[in-house]
Amino acid sequence: MRRKNLIAYAVAGLLAVGIGHSVASAQANGASPPPVPPAGMSKQVNLSPQQQVDQANAFISSMESVRSQIRVDLEDARQRRDVVKTLCLNDKLNQMDVALRSAAERLRALQSAAGTGDAELANHEFTILSVLNQRGQQVDAEAKQCIGKEIGIVGESSTTMEPNPNLPYEDPTELRDPTLITEPPQCSSCFR
Repeated sequence: MRRKNLIAYAVAGLLAVGIGHSVASAQANGASPPPVPPAGMSKQVNLSPQQQVDQANAFISSMESVRSQIRVDLEDARQRRDVVKTLCLNDKLNQMDVALRSAAERLRALQSAAGTGDAELANHEFTILSVLNQRGQQVDAEAKQCIGKEIGIVGESSTTMEPNPNLPYEDPTELRDPTLITEPPQCSSCFR
């Protein structure tokens, strides 16, 4: 097992060196590497700075709502003296508090950038706020797992059943007569 891990690390290291070398040589030849989108973002956001501020306020409002629900669930777990749920929810509440504090700082920076007309900085701050909002949604899902709530999927869903046509049909409501497997003894006084 250790040897497999060592080989995997060696291959990963060689790949990283090879990729880094090809990017460096491409830059040396004047070619720029392809743009890498931020994690979790599939396309560039085309919102005005004021729209970004409005959306960021909605993000924070949503995160505060999640924080409030985690707080309610935590108090319920404490009242029930459920140590496992209390520890789990307390951890999720702390994570949400950190995300909210960071989001509030980024919102102030976004508002400042929007006020000065710095679109590039506003886009940067909005991207970070979007990631923090995603983190808040993830913490919400994890908190629901702490208490055993199902995570619902938005949208319609349906279940269809197609029986295998090769299986024989048996009606489960039909009762069959049980077959006698053993025979009772001939007489009870025979075994004295």
